[in-house]
Amino acid sequence: MQNYQAPADLLKDRVIMVTGAGSGIGRAAAIAYAAHGATVILVGRTVSKLESVYDEIENAGYPNPAIVPMNFDGAAIKDYEELAMTLEDNFGKLDGLLHNAAVLGDRSPVELYNPEKWAKVMQVNSMSPFLLSRAMIPLLRKSGDASMIFTSSSVGRSARAYWGAYAVSKFAVEGLSQLLADELDDERNNIRVNTLNPGATRTNMRAHAYPAENPQQNRAPEELMPIYLYLMGCDSAGVNGQQLDAQPK
Repeated sequence: MQNYQAPADLLKDRVIMVTGAGSGIGRAAAIAYAAHGATVILVGRTVSKLESVYDEIENAGYPNPAIVPMNFDGAAIKDYEELAMTLEDNFGKLDGLLHNAAVLGDRSPVELYNPEKWAKVMQVNSMSPFLLSRAMIPLLRKSGDASMIFTSSSVGRSARAYWGAYAVSKFAVEGLSQLLADELDDERNNIRVNTLNPGATRTNMRAHAYPAENPQQNRAPEELMPIYLYLMGCDSAGVNGQQLDAQPK
């Protein structure tokens, strides 16, 4: 999977949503999906960043994407439901959903963690993926081969001290993914659900989490794209309910 060679037309005629598409892994995934034929729904909170990704995709001659500005910290239930209705009207289906948006929060002991900041991290990292998944499942059902990928973390599988709400939110993501993988594992749904841990990657979040680390020692997001393409394409049909890693441990 980590060395997967994706066919050029792997995602042709597919509609794929990527959250946190304005930078880092989300940006790289959106461009990679578009490069392999997908119409990508770019979701994020910073319009200028989304527009930059849009321009790069358009200038490369890939299928025109769509921009959906959305701040998961303040989005209401109706915002997710209205988004689903808009996508149904414009595209009729959804073939893939990459849950990538997340915030780091504080790195501090639980006893010193600000409850309001804790709630914000949980809202963005775990509550929003639930609400977005809930809204998008009916559209994913309309695909003949749908894939949902939740972005996990090593601290979401084995908690470590001082990772606070981020670790707990990623544990919640793992649980939600397992729950959905089991619920949707039948012929009626044809939706596979997996979690993917990117590992140490050259992103702004990683730089904030490890300020003393040399970022050049980590892989660029673009280097991880083989497994992101594999999980989103038809070659991963049957892969469901797995905890996967984008890099060798």
